[in-house]
Amino acid sequence: MSGRSKEKTESKPKPVDHSRNAVTRREMLMRGAGAAAGAPILASGIAAQTPRRRRVASRPSRALKFFTEAEFALVDELGEMIIPTDDHSPGAREAAVAAYIDARLAEAFESGPRNEWRAGLRLVDQLAREASGKTFLRASVEERRRVLSRMAQNEADPQRPEEKFFRELKSRVADAYYTSKIGLLDEMEYKGNTFLREFAGEDAG
Repeated sequence: MSGRSKEKTESKPKPVDHSRNAVTRREMLMRGAGAAAGAPILASGIAAQTPRRRRVASRPSRALKFFTEAEFALVDELGEMIIPTDDHSPGAREAAVAAYIDARLAEAFESGPRNEWRAGLRLVDQLAREASGKTFLRASVEERRRVLSRMAQNEADPQRPEEKFFRELKSRVADAYYTSKIGLLDEMEYKGNTFLREFAGEDAG
């Protein structure tokens, strides 16, 4: 049976909660947003199994510049799995990470990055079909976790196409998140140019 004929019998994608990711955003932050791309994600923590609140997949708030709607939904879900909402702050979905990546890829001078992302997203669905007979978004929470764990297993030294794409994916997600309002203000608690009544420095006298 072909992948296309299988899709006709599959159930509709269900929203997935990722709020109990074992690798917290705080840990990523301590390593630095720029260094986050090289920091391994624990396979056991990529997807939550005990949801505390349902996270509904978002729709683009404005016209897409590069991704198709199906690609956008996939990037949106992958981003939320990497940086999920928790009790401290919203995750990649509410920070509009997928929309940010869409805009940056559309602006890329060379076509190489766009081609790599399109091929990478196709590969994610291919791996999901090999593992479960379903596309990534139609797979169960555990099936999605296994696919992303497989992609992340050699993050320090990626060799296979899916491993290289995961490193690129995680790097873009971290960059988009930590340059967003949510990432800066809610997660990092950046105060910006706020008035300080007293400077808590040392006496130089």
